[in-house]
Amino acid sequence: MRFVATGDWQLGMTAHYLSAEARPRFHRARLDAVKRIGEIAAERSCEFVIVCGDVFESNQLDRAIISRTFEALSAFTVPVVLLPGNHDPLDAASIYDSPAFASRQPDQVHVLRDGEPFEVVPGVEIVGAPWFSKRPQGDLVAHATHDLAEVAPGSVRIVAGHGAVSTLDPDRESLATIDADSLKTVLRGNRAQFIALGDRHATFSVDERIWYPGAPEVTSRREDDPGNILLVDIDPQTHASSVEKVHIGRWTYLIVEEDVNSEEDVGHLERRLADLPDKDSTAVWLILRGTLSTAAKSRLDEVLDHATDLFALVALWERHTDIAVIAADEDFADLGLSGYLQETLDELAVTAAGDAPSASAAQDALGLLYRFARSGS
Repeated sequence: MRFVATGDWQLGMTAHYLSAEARPRFHRARLDAVKRIGEIAAERSCEFVIVCGDVFESNQLDRAIISRTFEALSAFTVPVVLLPGNHDPLDAASIYDSPAFASRQPDQVHVLRDGEPFEVVPGVEIVGAPWFSKRPQGDLVAHATHDLAEVAPGSVRIVAGHGAVSTLDPDRESLATIDADSLKTVLRGNRAQFIALGDRHATFSVDERIWYPGAPEVTSRREDDPGNILLVDIDPQTHASSVEKVHIGRWTYLIVEEDVNSEEDVGHLERRLADLPDKDSTAVWLILRGTLSTAAKSRLDEVLDHATDLFALVALWERHTDIAVIAADEDFADLGLSGYLQETLDELAVTAAGDAPSASAAQDALGLLYRFARSGS
């Protein structure tokens, strides 16, 4: 018996840090990932798909997002089981109770609304621990599995939960932390054969039979293994299990770190960015450190401007970036500045070399002055 474990689709995710031009591609990629999950489920003879929470970014979404989600899910040839998570809980405003959801829900799509075992296919039960608010007052998975009986011979039971387990240093103020020892006790007692969890967006194995599949598309630059789904095989007779990670994500988030102290270093960064594939679905955060002349800083700005036109995002990670600009006389010697422009240059050079809060702005202004003077503007 094989199934797909996935989670944290967060359809409708804002991605406010992306440009208005890149954001629609990001939204489309998330729906495309859902479609690929359905295709893989069919190709690999899976019997169903479990989505372990946060199917939607929130309970307040445009109905078009729900319609597009169902358009993708309607092509699935197997049951799809959705677990409400902290982004889309079963509260008074639940998206799962909205007219847009109820009126178009495909027959093969099921929502886990309580902890009662749900027979998804003959001989296989799913026990879900849905969220009913954004701040649960206890361990929802422990509550859902507390009274489970031992699984009958020839049958399989899977637990679907959402949240941080106790071994992953979760929010200490949260009452919803999932106790890892409790999960292992459920498995040892043969009350379930596998536990799939959502909330962590990178694939992670808590234990041999306790997994976070992660989000099928990257959502943060801090994720170390995003963009995957899990294919889980369980033998109904022996209850032996195996897990295969399948990468389906198309977007990439990168942190690029460079020391830049010369025009040669800037050229190296330019070549490094140029070699990156799939630029329109790649977001890059730069950590740059060094001291540059005004001419070299101007060249760096040109490189970054060009990269911004190509990539989904190119941004300086300001907290970790430290570039000092020195206004070397030779940078401006051949530009023919005089009068007011020369006076401005002299004032900016003094300010840029100081420690005042305005030094950074003066350095940027020097770069602009250099570029404008060089271009004859």
